[in-house]
Amino acid sequence: MKIEVKYFASIREATGQTHEMVTLNAGASATPTVDSLRTLLAQRSSGLREALATGRPVRAAVDHVMRAGSFELADGCEVAFFPPVTGG
Repeated sequence: MKIEVKYFASIREATGQTHEMVTLNAGASATPTVDSLRTLLAQRSSGLREALATGRPVRAAVDHVMRAGSFELADGCEVAFFPPVTGG
């Protein structure tokens, strides 16, 4: 399963990249979720580990729709990670 992952704002700065293609194990017994993707990415580098740490407030959108961590991913979807945004 291939997922396009996009990073925004401080997460993009911490990772040093705007996006990447991630291949998830098709043989896994459970369907990948936003949370399992986040955990997998956090294990890949120190920048991602810090930016996507479990305690950090990180929002996720799947195919341009805000989703909870338990949302199940499908092949070819786009997942965007970004910190909460406030405005004034």
